[in-house]
Amino acid sequence: MDDDVVLQIKNLSKSFGNNKVLDGINLQVHKGMVIGLMGENGAGKSTMMKCLFGIYAKDEGQFTLSGRPIDFKSPKEALENCVAMVHQELNQCLDRTVVDNMFLGRYPLRFGIIDERRMQKECINLFHSLEMNVDPRRIMRTMSVAQRQMVEIAKAVSYNAKLIVLDEPTSSLTDNEVEKLFSIINNLKTQGVSFIYISHRMDEIFHICDEVAVLRDGKMILTKDTKTADMDEIISAMVGRSLEKRYPDVDNVPGDYCFEIKNLTTKYAPVLKDISFSVRRGEIFGLYGLVGAGRSELLEALFGVRTIASGSLLYDGRKLHFNSSRDAMDSSFALVTEERKFNGMFVKASIEFNTTITNLESYKTGGILSNRKMLDAANREIVQMKTKCVSAAELISALSGGNQQKVIIGKWMEREPEVFLMDEPTRGIDVGAKYEIYQLIIKMAKAGKTILVVSSEMPEILGITNRIAVMSNHRLAGIVDTKDTDQEALLKLSAKYV
Repeated sequence: MDDDVVLQIKNLSKSFGNNKVLDGINLQVHKGMVIGLMGENGAGKSTMMKCLFGIYAKDEGQFTLSGRPIDFKSPKEALENCVAMVHQELNQCLDRTVVDNMFLGRYPLRFGIIDERRMQKECINLFHSLEMNVDPRRIMRTMSVAQRQMVEIAKAVSYNAKLIVLDEPTSSLTDNEVEKLFSIINNLKTQGVSFIYISHRMDEIFHICDEVAVLRDGKMILTKDTKTADMDEIISAMVGRSLEKRYPDVDNVPGDYCFEIKNLTTKYAPVLKDISFSVRRGEIFGLYGLVGAGRSELLEALFGVRTIASGSLLYDGRKLHFNSSRDAMDSSFALVTEERKFNGMFVKASIEFNTTITNLESYKTGGILSNRKMLDAANREIVQMKTKCVSAAELISALSGGNQQKVIIGKWMEREPEVFLMDEPTRGIDVGAKYEIYQLIIKMAKAGKTILVVSSEMPEILGITNRIAVMSNHRLAGIVDTKDTDQEALLKLSAKYV
């Protein structure tokens, strides 16, 4: 084996029962290289990484780290051997400080007492070296998802890792933060650090990766230098067919105005200020803005999760007043949240439970829950959403991120909402599954549903909406017709109140 091969994977296979999810995988990661790992949701990317980090026991194959055979039994053992992973779904102690999270499980001691001064100093030095502006004393819960993501990346670096796995690392980052991340990666590359970069964003793969590897149905379909690869080739390798268009035709015809927000201001920080707009029946209404602009907070206010201080909501001329999400649900509203594991699903429950939990009254017979009705509902949504799973009894935590998202959307579809609020609905989802969700959104709009969709991806927000409202510093900066605007106009509006 070459001296500069940091990680070699030989003939890796893994099955769950009769389902073979990894089939003879071979891959090499060289020193100072970034290799992009792509594939549809359920292709085997997560299983491959879980085998590397000892979460799953492999059936066949061998991992070699710098020429030495390895068989980690836990992520902790991997970290101790300079192999780290930054997960898309962050798992942090939110009520502790940044410095506590950085040193969790490895607190330095001085005379038998935790040396907090040393922890603070090492944190400050690390953030300074990475050019990150982070206060080590800040409580994690008070930080944005983007800020917490950057802390997790810094934590991986603090282990002096030779190999860092990044799983959808930019899904919650602003454009400036993405550039900062890429700068950090390039800097670490010069120091010999290698990366496995899992992403569904093609532009990032071509921008930061030296090679791209594509998994499909548990097999390694393509490994190629990004300089000689092209987007169509990668998409074809991922989905097994050519995908002529990234976005379907937005052929819904919006009707009359039905949903109106008047002078909405929220009570608690971050405070939304004096927001007004109207949305039509059957319209796909986009919400764009930089991370932290207030898009998610607006959806939460509309769903009764965030307290409204003043202003009003009207639907078909009827004034709405939501004190809770239950009130919103009873008024035929639905919300797909940005962080699915944090507040979008029951992680330790089955697909069936997660599909039916929001609509239990519909599955009763004689006042008693019907197991048959619940199972029928779960199977109906598995088919409609094209969810890759063993059965409705499978734990939702066993699914890939994209298939988890399909279950979450499916649970709301069971309620047949009139107003569908969707916060980053395609976050962490592969290009094929994204297309399916775009088609579903357009289908709902054509059926007369009113859709409000938040997206951080400008091509996406321009590709699937009728109109776009742009948020800037918790205020409404402007509303544009999608067909008459472009990325430059959206960026100008998003910086209006910054």
